[in-house]
Amino acid sequence: MSFNVKTTRLFLEQVHALSKDARMLVGSKIDLIAKNPFRFKRIHSKKFSHVFRVRLNLDGKETRLIYLLMEPDVVIACLLERKNDYKDLEKMLEKSLRG
Repeated sequence: MSFNVKTTRLFLEQVHALSKDARMLVGSKIDLIAKNPFRFKRIHSKKFSHVFRVRLNLDGKETRLIYLLMEPDVVIACLLERKNDYKDLEKMLEKSLRG
């Protein structure tokens, strides 16, 4: 089964602020997600199902790439800094899917 990768406006804004090397790393992870979206760890969300995360170290910060599987689409939602312990996850998901 093939999946269509879509990005949110919030994610594009976050990626634009990254360094060139970090953008290349994010791009390579998105390629892996497009091939097999079940490859990475599933995380629990109160409002959304099929939410996954990819561990990244971008510009020296522990960061998570958050994406949702809404068949046949994979929606790349946002980059979440790990230091916040996923406290902002629900808020970021709602914000990214609205805009």
